[in-house]
This record gives sequence, structure tokens and C-alpha cells, in this order.
Amino acid sequence: MKDMSDKLFKLKALKLKGFLSKQGLAQFIKFNIVGLMNTIIDFIVFSLLLLLGIGSVGAQIISYIAGSINSYVMNRNITFASILHKRETKKIEWRQFIRFGVLNLTVLAISLLCLYLLITKLGLHPIIAKIIVTGMTVTIGFYVSRKWVFRENEHLREM
Repeated sequence: MKDMSDKLFKLKALKLKGFLSKQGLAQFIKFNIVGLMNTIIDFIVFSLLLLLGIGSVGAQIISYIAGSINSYVMNRNITFASILHKRETKKIEWRQFIRFGVLNLTVLAISLLCLYLLITKLGLHPIIAKIIVTGMTVTIGFYVSRKWVFRENEHLREM
């Protein structure tokens, strides 16, 4: 049992080391720069839709989709580009695209629930609630993108 525990600890340490490596840090910085661009798109669309009289839930769905489209393109071609170069392909990988969609639908559901609770139960202004929700979803998005959507060993499965 101790041997298995030691192996599990070493595996977790290696995963953490990968996050703290130069590549992991560079990816995190790129992810946040892309995320900032996504957030700007998201906030602009969200605010414009609110001004046009669309409710916060509808505005959140539309603005989130706009940011997500930008996110996929930019993260695939910039943040996780080194992984793609190892695969020597630029074509759309449907498994990856589907995982990206699943992640973003899940994060959208989380954001909608949190937005609803912050606005209706705590009485926060929609923009303040949006800022809080965005902070939570960025963390979830990076971790799952790196570990599941754009994972480095994907090319090994396709051979």
C-alpha cells in the first residue's frame, strides 16, 4: 500500500512540476493574454446586449459564445501551439474540438448558475457579478484546457 502511495505522490509531483515548468508558465501567461482578449470581447458583447434590452442570461449566453470562438482559435494557434507542432498538423482535430465544446458548455452552465445566484440572491449588479464569475471560470478553463482539451499526448492515441 505504501508503494502505491509513493507512486501516486510522485505522479502528482510530476504533474505539478509540469505546471511550474517554463513551458507551463509560458502557456499560463499566453492563456491569460488570450483570456483577456476573450474577456474583452465577452464584456463588450454582454454590455451592448444589456443596453439593447436583452436580459443578463441571454446576454451571457451570446457573449460567452463570442468569447469562446475567439478562445478556441487563439488557444489552439498560440497558447498550445507547441503541442500542435509536435503533431505536425494544423487541421481541426474533431476530438479536441468536441472536448473544447464540452468544456465551454460546462463552464457556461457554471457561469450562468453563479451569475444567477449573485444577481438574484445577493443582489449584485450584473457587471460586478460578471467580474466575479469570470475570475472563477478562468481558473477552471485553463486547468481543463491544458489537461484535457489540448493535452500533449493526444497524438499518441491517434496513431
